[in-house]
Amino acid sequence: MNKKLHLSFSLSFLLTAAFAQPKQIHRPDGKIISTRSIDGIVNKLLDTAEITGLQLGIVNNNNISYVKSYGYKNGAKHALNDPNATFYAASLAKPLFGYIVMQLVDEGKMDLDKPLYTYLPKPLPEYDNYKDLAGDDRWKLITARECLDHTTGFPNWREYNPRDNKKLEIFFTPGTKYAYSGEGIFLLQMVVETITGRNLEDLAQEKIFKPFGMTRTSYVWQKDFETDYAVGHDMNGESLQKDKRSKPNAAGSMETTVGDYSRFMAAAMRGKRLSAKSYRQIFSPQIEITSKREFPSLDTSTTTENKKVGLSYGLGWGLFNSPYGKAFFKEGHGDGWVNYVIGFPDKGFALVIFCNDANGESIFKELVEKTTGVTIPWYWEGYTPYRANVKLPVAVLQQFAGVYDGKLKAIITVENGHLKAESPTVNLPKTKLFATNDHHFFLKVMDTDIDFVKGPDGKIIKMVLDDEGEHYELTKVK
Repeated sequence: MNKKLHLSFSLSFLLTAAFAQPKQIHRPDGKIISTRSIDGIVNKLLDTAEITGLQLGIVNNNNISYVKSYGYKNGAKHALNDPNATFYAASLAKPLFGYIVMQLVDEGKMDLDKPLYTYLPKPLPEYDNYKDLAGDDRWKLITARECLDHTTGFPNWREYNPRDNKKLEIFFTPGTKYAYSGEGIFLLQMVVETITGRNLEDLAQEKIFKPFGMTRTSYVWQKDFETDYAVGHDMNGESLQKDKRSKPNAAGSMETTVGDYSRFMAAAMRGKRLSAKSYRQIFSPQIEITSKREFPSLDTSTTTENKKVGLSYGLGWGLFNSPYGKAFFKEGHGDGWVNYVIGFPDKGFALVIFCNDANGESIFKELVEKTTGVTIPWYWEGYTPYRANVKLPVAVLQQFAGVYDGKLKAIITVENGHLKAESPTVNLPKTKLFATNDHHFFLKVMDTDIDFVKGPDGKIIKMVLDDEGEHYELTKVK
């Protein structure tokens, strides 16, 4: 082990040791699992699905019980993960903001069901960011409750408007249907800042971060984060540039650590700094979820399958009924970042997963099942389980390298022990191929399978592609 790697490992060990690390964890289903088994589960999943890095936090009996780091915080620099490294929280920022809103409700500064426009000094469409709403008076119906349970009628973000006009529009009467929306949270932030006369970061520091001991958490980038932070990685495992946000966004600008967010989960399950009424409302179903998938958020496809688990949304959290009690959950997703948290208030148990790899969602179903004994609504969340791949020697991979031509052109190369494909025809940059056996491969960035075919002499003569229903046969020309 080189000196740099040794120092990184030592730091990770010392920071992990700062948290109480028990030998056993009591799962929500009543079974006991050893932390050694958890380590084995995580390490196997990271290796099999080729995930760069992951942080894990477990709350038992409403107290942080286990925090552990795996893999790399920066794969390109071979820098090991450690619990002190800040991660981009993505949409895990939303329920924390919701908690602040509920504190304001307890203080009598907000009413969940009072139209938001009544808190503003001028009509909503007169604000530059909301001028698209002029002519549709349904903006007068939107309340804090509808922002927190995602029933505003807004798209997730205006750039994802299904009409492709990038406008902020209301697609259904607010309060009547669930459709996930960051725009709704962002609107509520503006109202909260107007009511209090303070920006979100100051409010969060006063009401959540400092009281809960979240010393390395902020809605904006802090200088202290520079000493230890993780970067995201794309589906090819390539490190991405860190986005250091300067403006607080309640919908997703938060930077935090696995330990800090575990502290928030522990506090939320106890209803710390909340009235009993607000605590009950947060974890009570506000709207039934009937959509087949969470995204695209305005898709009209419905299903009755969700009724089996009582899938719904509370105030800031998704909810469902597990065989072992009520569960609340939240996903976080950004470019190169995927996070997942789930809690069981009746059991005092919570699981926090931070992953700085775009492939991470592929292991969430299995990881949660094996550590909690509970199956999450993974299909609705769009979590396609990973496809197992095998690692082939470079000598085997070299036989596939070359130029292939046909309806499209493909160039296959071997780099750093990986087979990569690129195609100028379809503007595909160099992308990793993953093997299922010694001749069949697949892409993670799209639904594409590739089969290499040998001739009578045992040499590769062509590649056959199945790309989202399209079939191509490309002849090896070089």
